[in-house]
Amino acid sequence: MIIPIDALEKDTLRNIVESFVLREGTDYGEVEASFEDKVEQVLTALKQGDVVLVYSELHDSVNIREKGDYRESEEDA
Repeated sequence: MIIPIDALEKDTLRNIVESFVLREGTDYGEVEASFEDKVEQVLTALKQGDVVLVYSELHDSVNIREKGDYRESEEDA
């Protein structure tokens, strides 16, 4: 299930994004971005709708997925 970002408190959303950035260790290209820059990039992607917050009932967890990669039928996979 997709969680609308405006349904969360600002601090809760930020904590989810920070946890995601720490877990993913995403590659940001040739120039290494600071932790804060990575968090801001993910927050911007969420606000623009490029990525979505996904809640999995099976795993009782929240993750961030690219919008085009998310399918409702996969949420509990």
